[in-house]
Amino acid sequence: MHRVQIRLQMHRRNGMKQYQTKEVQEISKIICNKCGKEIVAENGHFSEDVLQVEKRWGYPSDKDNEVHAFDLCEECYDAFVRTFLIPIEVR
Repeated sequence: MHRVQIRLQMHRRNGMKQYQTKEVQEISKIICNKCGKEIVAENGHFSEDVLQVEKRWGYPSDKDNEVHAFDLCEECYDAFVRTFLIPIEVR
């Protein structure tokens, strides 16, 4: 977690400015769920892209109302989709 100072300027008739310090959470790295590779953020940008999946299961699934989430690096994504019987659609 990074501590970031955010300045909120409140203009009033007397010209007073008030400042407030807030804590902001930023993602510093993403870890591939399959291989464990760490994709690190530098200056707020990641060195490579990842596939991020979030699925809320519905009725009548045995996982009703559970939310499952995972991240895959590009190499693991490529290996994963090569296992598909029906190829993915690329636009």
